[in-house]
Amino acid sequence: MNRRIYLISKRLIDLVLAAAALAVLSPVFAAVAVLIKLQSPGPVIHKRQCIKKGGHYFMYKFRSMVEDAGNLGKYLTREQIDEYYRNIKVMNDPRITKIGRILRKTSLDELPQLFNVLKGDMSLVGVRPIAEEEACLYGDDLGEMLSVKPGITGYWQTHGRSTATYDSGKRQELELYYVRHQSFILDVKILFMTVVIILKGGGGAR
Repeated sequence: MNRRIYLISKRLIDLVLAAAALAVLSPVFAAVAVLIKLQSPGPVIHKRQCIKKGGHYFMYKFRSMVEDAGNLGKYLTREQIDEYYRNIKVMNDPRITKIGRILRKTSLDELPQLFNVLKGDMSLVGVRPIAEEEACLYGDDLGEMLSVKPGITGYWQTHGRSTATYDSGKRQELELYYVRHQSFILDVKILFMTVVIILKGGGGAR
């Protein structure tokens, strides 16, 4: 398929599916918002600044951590802080709330990214959004990574996720595979695998 036709078709599909999903899932949004507010103080939506080709944008997620999660020294041990800076995540992170663990396990925390899709900052399928602190982990491949729009789901999420880390280099390898092989068929496969993983309860931490 011609790349221009592929990108135009992908954008149209993103708009239709994202709008439909937001309409259907509006009761879920309301229920999750109430549960988050009941369990811990702070905003319902967490905004994380990420980079994209030509600038920055805010990625939206349901807040799954305590309000002051940025205070690493308050919640994490020295070893956990070192792990965070290596992989930008911590296994068994104590900052995650009880409802947050459920949201991450079911991937419900990702739902607000549907608004990012409507805005055009993200796609349903793409590379994982890259935060400022993660940019250096891609080295010379950063420009290639940013050439593709970030997605709610992608090749890394369905072929490695928590077992493919930055430290091992496997995460970068999986992300770059999608960049170099993206196609309509691959996107459909990733969406199908994402649904299967979520139904099996394999959202997991990320």
